[in-house]
Formats: sequence, structure tokens, C-alpha cells
Amino acid sequence: MTGTINHFVHATAVVDGDVEIGAQTRIWHFCHILAGSRIGERCVIGQNVMIGPDVRVGHGCKIQNNVSVYRGVTLEDDVFCGPSVVFTNVINPRAFIDRSDEIRPTLVRTGASIGANATIVCGVTIGAYAMVAAGAVVNRDVANYALVAGIPARFRSWVSRSGNPLGDDLTCPRSGERYVLQNGVLAPA
Repeated sequence: MTGTINHFVHATAVVDGDVEIGAQTRIWHFCHILAGSRIGERCVIGQNVMIGPDVRVGHGCKIQNNVSVYRGVTLEDDVFCGPSVVFTNVINPRAFIDRSDEIRPTLVRTGASIGANATIVCGVTIGAYAMVAAGAVVNRDVANYALVAGIPARFRSWVSRSGNPLGDDLTCPRSGERYVLQNGVLAPA
């Protein structure tokens, strides 16, 4: 394990060699961080989380209990993964067929939130500040600032950077931040 000494790893957690853990990151009970993984600063890794091998987790991420972040998944900064979120890494797994050369990359962009028990099918991108509802099954890309829900997940509304649903005026009720919608793409004004 390499990295700063200004992080916490619970005594029951296992951290393989060639792992980087950023300052102020906390790794809790029964976690396993596999070789080649890089975890940024100020992250909270909940109980029974497995990360890796060769996974990148950005700064400020929160990964709740019972999540496995497999090879091929990248979490950018400030991503939230609720309890028991499921990431896949191949489309059609079979126990008796090695498909490790068929891993499809999954990208979760800055500030996105994924609700408890959601399933993220490999090969998708979840946009910046998007929200995936609890229990949703995401099988296609999610736009920046989009809220998706259901099985399969479908667009429900736009949300602000703060995670609040936006009304017709596209103004965040919490922060007052305004947004513009052009050609189906939402962005801060």
C-alpha cells in the first residue's frame, strides 16, 4: 500500500499492494481494496466494499455498504454510491467462460449520485450531477443533471447540482442557481 499516512483503514479491511489511498480517506470494516486501485482524498468507503483491481475512485466519493466496484468502472470526483449498488463489467457473464477480455468500461462523472440497490449495466456513462433513483436499472447513458428511475431507468426530470428537481423555470429552489436547456442538454446559465 502506498499513499499518505493521513488516512484510516479499519483493522478488518484488506488492502493489497500497489494501492494508493488519498489523505483523509476512511476505509471501514471488511473492505477489500485490490491491487492497482487508486482512491482519492476525502473518500468514505463503507463496510464490506470491494474495489478493484485497477479501479480509479476520485476525490470526495462516498461508497456506502455492500458495493463492489469492479475493474472497468471509474468514479470521478464527489460520486455517491448508495448501499448495495451493483456494477456489472460484462454483458453476458457465465461462470464457466472467462470473459475478462470483454469488460466494458463504465464511467460515473463528477457529482453523480446512485441510489440504493440500483444496477448499473456495464458500458454506460452516468453524466455529471445526474441522479439514479434507488432500485433503478441503468442500461443506457444518463445525461448530465438528469434524474432517472425505473426498470429500465428512464428520464424523469432535471436536477440541479444540489440534487433538487428543477421546475419549468430551471432554477434550483435550494441555491437559486439557474440552468439553460439547449438542444436537449442542460447546463448552468
